[in-house]
Amino acid sequence: MKSDITKRKDIELLVNTFYQKVRSNSTLGYIFQDVAKINWDNHLPRMYSFWASILLGEHSFSGNPMQKHIALSKLTEMKEKEFSEWLLLFTETVDELFKGEKANEAKQRAGNIARLMFHKIQTV
Repeated sequence: MKSDITKRKDIELLVNTFYQKVRSNSTLGYIFQDVAKINWDNHLPRMYSFWASILLGEHSFSGNPMQKHIALSKLTEMKEKEFSEWLLLFTETVDELFKGEKANEAKQRAGNIARLMFHKIQTV
């Protein structure tokens, strides 16, 4: 039986599972691996803090994700297809692992983030 997202361990499971899918995804994997050259040992804990801050009120994240994504968009094409794929994988991962109010909030916030980032990237 699935439960809701209630603690940092839940966030870590969500983020780890999601990024495993991203890394092997034909649309997104190369952006993370080849273009951004993500250091996963650094990136994953930052994403734990990002989502824990948003969903659990942890206040453990600092940084400007929008700025990083705008810079990345200048190195590779990031169109609606990439953001839709990101959101699809995220939503799929949440639905596989969790059920409840925070799970729904995670999907809603991810949708808002994807739409906002796509819009900002298109207007710079």
